[in-house]
Amino acid sequence: MAEISHFEYGWITPVLSYALSVLGSALGLICASRIRTAGSAGQRAWWGTLAAWAIGGTAIWTMHFMAMLGFAVEGTRIRYDVPITVVSAVIAVIAVGIGLAIVGTGRFSAVRLLAGGLFTGAGVAAMHYTGMAAMRLNGRIDYDTTRVVLSVVIAVVAATVALWLAMTVRRGLAIVGSALVMGVAVNGMHFTGMSAMSVHPHSRQVEVSGAGVSTLLVPIILAVVFGVVGLVYALLAAPTAEDRAAAAYFDTLRGPEPAEASPAPDPVGLRARSTLGRPGTPFPSRRDNPPR
Repeated sequence: MAEISHFEYGWITPVLSYALSVLGSALGLICASRIRTAGSAGQRAWWGTLAAWAIGGTAIWTMHFMAMLGFAVEGTRIRYDVPITVVSAVIAVIAVGIGLAIVGTGRFSAVRLLAGGLFTGAGVAAMHYTGMAAMRLNGRIDYDTTRVVLSVVIAVVAATVALWLAMTVRRGLAIVGSALVMGVAVNGMHFTGMSAMSVHPHSRQVEVSGAGVSTLLVPIILAVVFGVVGLVYALLAAPTAEDRAAAAYFDTLRGPEPAEASPAPDPVGLRARSTLGRPGTPFPSRRDNPPR
């Protein structure tokens, strides 16, 4: 069995992965709080999509890939199948989006929370092991069943807690604390699943196909940067509940708009002769219009 290292570059990769999971969780919780105050179904769908991208894409999937930068197996290179890697990201976003839809539509209840947490947790676990299936190396990968089951349980519990926080947390300090807790849960699930893996090298070394980490790193970093900037811009541009309440308050202070003054009566029709009121206009006479 080959020796496996999860911290090839020291503590920088786990620290960065935790920071990404906290950042994505915080942005996702803020977006989820807008779902409850949205005034239409279209607005709820918009904020739900942004929350799913923040939590599923940044807090979970990007954290997973950042942690994988520090993963190394002795005696073999590691490459990644790009289509399967993309599929794993899509699974994470869709799973979180459906979970938010389950708990965010209708009346919030324990049954909805458990159903959403179970579905989202299973989706997060599927994302993790799909991402692992995208790895290409000179060896056979095996998993310890007990630890795999434990990682799935952690994913379900973490997803349930995340959805509960998304539906209940509203204030800034509480959002920060909740994001820190979610970061611990997401990283705990990842490294528990990674500890279940073992690699048995092939007797004959062959060329490993696929994209290297350096090839995937630049587009993923760009996607994270543009995604975070877009989320922050959407949050800053959209009016909050306090903004709408303040606007309504100032509208009441202004009072009703004054009605337009009605024109004075014109019994002899002088207003129709607009040329009479213009300076320098000669007064009409009978010579201009001789009788017939």
